[in-house]
Order: sequence, then C-alpha cells, then structure tokens
Amino acid sequence: MIFTNAFGQSGVEIPKQDIPEEYEFTAKIGDKIPDFTLTLSNGKKISSKDWRGKVVMLQFTASWCGICRKEIPYIQQDIWFKNKHNSNFLLFGVDRDEPLEKVKQYQKDMNISYPLAVDPNADIFGLFADKRAGVTRNVIINREGKIVYMTRLFKEREFREMVRIIGVLLK
Repeated sequence: MIFTNAFGQSGVEIPKQDIPEEYEFTAKIGDKIPDFTLTLSNGKKISSKDWRGKVVMLQFTASWCGICRKEIPYIQQDIWFKNKHNSNFLLFGVDRDEPLEKVKQYQKDMNISYPLAVDPNADIFGLFADKRAGVTRNVIINREGKIVYMTRLFKEREFREMVRIIGVLLK
C-alpha cells in the first residue's frame, strides 16, 4: 500500500499499522514527536529538535528485560551495522528508569555499540507509552518528525517489517 504524503514523504510505501490496545502506547501513528532531550550514557545531550530530516529509531529498553536482551543483537546486526554510517539515520536506545552506572554496565555486557540514553524517571518513555507499561518497544520516526511505526516485545514478523520500513524511509 502506498501513501502519498500520508507521512510527509510522497510515494513511500508504509503499511497501515493498527496498534493493539495492549501495547499501551499513548502516542499514535502519524503523531509528531514532542520536543525532548536525551542524555546519552557518555553525558552528551541530544535534542529531538535536531533530528528533522533524519529517520530515527528509538529503542526503549532496560537491563532487567530478558526480551530486550534477546532483541538487541538483531537491532545491532540488522539495523545498526547496516545504517550507522548513513548520515540520515539515527538510533538511540533509551534505558528506562535505571541509574547511569547500571546503564553503562548493561551497554558493556550486551556489547551495545549504538548510543544508549538514560531515562531515570521514564519521562521520555512516558511521552510514547503509559509509564506503567513494559519496555521492549521501538518507535520509528520519519524525516518530518512523525511516528510511522511502533513495535512491542520482540516478534519476528513485526521486527522484519520495521527493518523494511527503515530501509524504505532511507531511500
């Protein structure tokens, strides 16, 4: 299915996605992301305002999450390693509600090579999902700053579709 200008990019093939209620997202497909600042594990601050013109993946995670640990190698191999040198792509892991030392240890233990941000009070998480909801979720944002795809847990079919959508958005 091709949406012309549905997400700000003419002719980009993005499937219509119905987000199940049990995913507990508060954000919706087509929503413009709010302005916020991520603090990376190395202390660098990154503003969502600076992402315009880029395709962005936010991966919400936590060290205690077994499914996150299962998904990370796939994110590294199928998304990060393939796109990290593309100046139009950004990927940020957002570690929910854990102190910096734990986030750094998680990054080291899991050999996460993409940027990982701290979200100590789940404030960033809360911009996209119910704060009481679980992690292992991804949000794909197009070049115009709109949400175009969201995943919950690690489902092979959904993950493969997300990889395809990132590729389409980067064309």
